[in-house]
Amino acid sequence: MKKIVVLTGAGVSAESGINTFRDADGLWEGHDVMEVATPQGFQRNPDLVLNFYNERRRQLFKVLPNLAHKALVHLEEHFNVSIITQNVDDLHERAGSSKVIHLHGELLKARCSHNPNKIIDWKTDIKIGDLSEDGKQLRPHIVWFGEEVPLLAKAANITQTAHILIVIGTSMQVYPAASLIHYVPRDTPIYFIDPKPNISKTDFSGLTIIQASAVNGVPQLVSDLIGRES
Repeated sequence: MKKIVVLTGAGVSAESGINTFRDADGLWEGHDVMEVATPQGFQRNPDLVLNFYNERRRQLFKVLPNLAHKALVHLEEHFNVSIITQNVDDLHERAGSSKVIHLHGELLKARCSHNPNKIIDWKTDIKIGDLSEDGKQLRPHIVWFGEEVPLLAKAANITQTAHILIVIGTSMQVYPAASLIHYVPRDTPIYFIDPKPNISKTDFSGLTIIQASAVNGVPQLVSDLIGRES
């Protein structure tokens, strides 16, 4: 069975009603990302940071997987599919995808602020005074700027096995996640789906650019790929 690796970014979740990570002005939901997405910001104002992610977590329960998420589940019925996402929501899992790696963490988990390996499921607000088993303050299980991306090596190993790579709703400008596209074997077919693609066919051999939103481009590509295998 052919191996398909799918890299997804904010453009997939945006069509379910989740705002993209950073607006053109550099703000995230009106906040300077350095205040809400860095260890230093958490040290300066933990209440602000916890409340920011509490709001994101509450929003997550109000949205649903969209047609792009569902199409990738359909793809899994015909191919060996692994999804590597920069998104911190659980929409891929809720849609039914079985192999999902979250490079930048997960909103529905919390972790010890002193030990990044102590991670627990968490679906409600995180408050000051919510402690890990070793008595340290809990924080969102989010990879902030300046922190290591612990699942990057695993993601790179998976990407190296791809027979087909699909990139959806990400500018591939945020490193180190953006480096993954360089791990696919030479001449691997790459499909890049984005309404405003910032990539050209001269950048990679075997590149097909699909200028479309995720909810329009993904179902069509999935249908085409399944049709070729039939």
